[in-house]
Amino acid sequence: MPTITILGAGAMGAAQCRPLVDAGCDVRLWGSRFDDATLDLLETGKAHPRTGVPVPEEVKLFRPGQIGECMEGTDVVVMALLSSAVPRTTRRILKYLGSAESVWLTSKGFSQVEDGRVRLMSETLRRVASETGSEMPPIVTIAGPVIANECATGRPTAPVFACHDISLAQHYARTCSTPVYVIEPSGDEVGVEVCAPLKNLYAIALGIAEGLGERDEVSLANLRAALFVQALREMSAFGQDLGGDEHTAFGLAGAGDLEVTGRNGRNYQYGLRIGRGATPVQARDEMLKRQQSVEGIVASRLALLFAEQLDDGLLDKLPLMKAVGDILIGRVDDYLSVLSEAVLHPVA
Repeated sequence: MPTITILGAGAMGAAQCRPLVDAGCDVRLWGSRFDDATLDLLETGKAHPRTGVPVPEEVKLFRPGQIGECMEGTDVVVMALLSSAVPRTTRRILKYLGSAESVWLTSKGFSQVEDGRVRLMSETLRRVASETGSEMPPIVTIAGPVIANECATGRPTAPVFACHDISLAQHYARTCSTPVYVIEPSGDEVGVEVCAPLKNLYAIALGIAEGLGERDEVSLANLRAALFVQALREMSAFGQDLGGDEHTAFGLAGAGDLEVTGRNGRNYQYGLRIGRGATPVQARDEMLKRQQSVEGIVASRLALLFAEQLDDGLLDKLPLMKAVGDILIGRVDDYLSVLSEAVLHPVA
């Protein structure tokens, strides 16, 4: 069984320990300097502050200064860091990747590089490696409906592992699945990677609609359903534009993940506050006070910039994405109208 090193002791990094240990893997968990307080708890067998669950006792814990030690002899490296930290950490570990079988990417987001261009995170990893004359091992993108505390407590979970080499995704599906953590392999690395950040910004739209209904004491279930379907269409169009499979957005990586995130995730909660009457800035500050990040804010900005930079007509296929972007930068006041216009398509 492989030795797997998870970089990042946040909720998702810690949660992934449970199924991997149950599958018989040798699991290591490394924490960045932001994870010191969390590691203090985990080392004494206490629960992770965000999942409410201790990591399995079989997991070996490593501090920020021990990155070389934790990387030694590892077969698989899991990037479970904030998206902004992935390029920097990749540079730190390149010298250890020569013998690694693969890099798993659970970090969700687009990457904006020095020249201002927006790229997929996997492209950025390969670019960082090529700059130093190194070669990045095969990348496996992990996405789908994986709520951290459910995964950490061994509740039924169905992630998607996607790789350009589908045989590698299938290998890990066989090796690392358990009776309650069943991996779906995919060869559509691009489509799965696109869905991961986009579902966060569309969850904001679902939250706004729910908040508007609460504010006005009306049901907007019809609008929420239309928003959900439009979100899938746009995720499909974005992925297809980059060479992905048009059907991926309608599976676990798109529809499944959006269903979970659009019900009670952080991005949904952020949108809910906006719909109830808070400004986007006020809603963001309320979330930060609770130490809750909102990935969809940055995802919205970078996705729109990415589509604009492609300059191939994709932006015209993304009315809901543009509506969310306009709301978040304060360009519009009538949220109900702008969301409705984005999803209601009269026949010409």
